[in-house]
Amino acid sequence: MTKVARQQTEEAFLDAAERLLVQDGHAGITTRALASEAGANHGLVHYYFGSMENLLARVLERFTERLIARQRAMYAAGDVPFVDKWRAAMRYLDADRSYQKIWFELQSLAWSRPELRERVAQVNAEWRAVLSDALAEPRERAGIEMPLDALVSLVITFNEGIILERLAGIEAGHASLIEWIDDWISRRDLE
Repeated sequence: MTKVARQQTEEAFLDAAERLLVQDGHAGITTRALASEAGANHGLVHYYFGSMENLLARVLERFTERLIARQRAMYAAGDVPFVDKWRAAMRYLDADRSYQKIWFELQSLAWSRPELRERVAQVNAEWRAVLSDALAEPRERAGIEMPLDALVSLVITFNEGIILERLAGIEAGHASLIEWIDDWISRRDLE
C-alpha cells in the first residue's frame, strides 16, 4: 500500500470513528462497525493504530487541533474587542456539540484506562494554554485579583459544567448565566 493510500485509509478510520463517537459513544463502537463505516478492512484498525483506544484518542487529538487553531486565531485578532471574542466563544458552545461529546466520551474512557489519562490531560493542558493566553490581558485590564491559573480553571469548569448538563439534556439557566457574564464583561470596559 502506498503512503498516500495508507494516509487516506487512516483518515477514513478517524472520520468514521468521529462520526460513531458522536452517534453511538465509545461503548457502541466495534472494530467491525468502525471498518464498515470507514469502508476498510477491519484488520487494519489494529495494524494502523495499535488499539481502538489509541484510535479514539487520536480522533480527540485531531479534532482538538482544529478547534485550538480556530480559538487561537479568534483570540489573536487584535482589532476585535474582548467581549466580542467572549461572545464568539459562547456561540461555539452551541456549534461544537459534536466535539464536546467526543471530549466527554474520551474523558470517561480515561477514568478507567490509565494509558489514556496522559493523552486526555494533554488535551486539557492545550485548552488551558489557549485560555491563559486569551485571559491574561483582559484579567489585568479588568483588575481581577484572582490568579490567572484560577481564572482559567474557573472558565474551564464553567464550560465543562454547561457541556456536561447539555449532554444530559439540561439547559436550565445556561442562557441567563451566559447573559450575566456577558453583561459583567461589558461593564468592565473590555470592549
